[in-house]
Amino acid sequence: MEQLRIVFMGTPEFAVGILDAIYQRNYNVVGVITAADKPAGRGQKVKFSAVKEYALEKGLNLLQPTNLKDEAFLADLKALNANLQVVVAFRMLPEAVWKMPKLGTFNLHASLLPQYRGAAPINWAVINGEEKTGVTTFFIDDKIDTGAMILKAETEIGAEESAGALHDRLMDLGKDTVIKTLALIEGGNATTTVQPADDDVKTAYKLNKDNCKIDWQKPGKEIFNLVRGLSPYPAAWCFLKDSGQEYNVKIYETIFTPENHDLATGTIVATKKEIKVAAVDGFIQIKSLQMPGKKKMAAQELLNGMAFTIEAIMF
Repeated sequence: MEQLRIVFMGTPEFAVGILDAIYQRNYNVVGVITAADKPAGRGQKVKFSAVKEYALEKGLNLLQPTNLKDEAFLADLKALNANLQVVVAFRMLPEAVWKMPKLGTFNLHASLLPQYRGAAPINWAVINGEEKTGVTTFFIDDKIDTGAMILKAETEIGAEESAGALHDRLMDLGKDTVIKTLALIEGGNATTTVQPADDDVKTAYKLNKDNCKIDWQKPGKEIFNLVRGLSPYPAAWCFLKDSGQEYNVKIYETIFTPENHDLATGTIVATKKEIKVAAVDGFIQIKSLQMPGKKKMAAQELLNGMAFTIEAIMF
């Protein structure tokens, strides 16, 4: 059995959960690699990544390269003398990095590979209405999320579950899967399976303003899935127009009710207690939303201070 000397690479909260599981099992984490600090928010204050915050708290050796091919960084990485690298929600690694440790570099990906390779696997599984997903550990190669698989773990997706809730469950599932993967590698018992060449592979594209926008011409179930698949972050959005004013609105939680009607899609039907929007095959009831410059609020809270005219529309 070879004692592991681990370098961990990751950036967001999802990665912190996995790093913590490794640390709590007393594995020797000789270094942590995370994204460089960057200004964020209105004040443009420098923001540390979630992984950096954790590494500082635990006194772990930290590197923040801006260029993963930089000779100085590669020398610093080599000096850590790791025999294994673990990657969770980081960025694509150059060959000089992933080939460095003797035992290889493995990644935890939040999908059942080969499905949902890419940047946002949790969101797209929900957006596409999948009923199950999971996590996969695999050895990194020269392409994105294509390497030989080590372990998989599966879970069902709740019919109304948001991406945020699924994120937290997959982080827990990922902890267990990474620890099992480490035990296999440490004992020299890790076996791999080559990813199948599947023609029906769905991609987890990077989220952007265009693919987060609600298209009110789509079936109601698809709108419902888009909203929960982007909640709480980055959030589905659309325009709201009423009384000559136009607003950019984020929508976080909805209910879809199939129903025949003759209203134009996007028409807002509001009472003192609820906001409904006409879809092609029913109504989307908005449970929580955010108006520009305001905090996220329940629909009823918005209705306490805002009334809609019969011309009100979302588009």
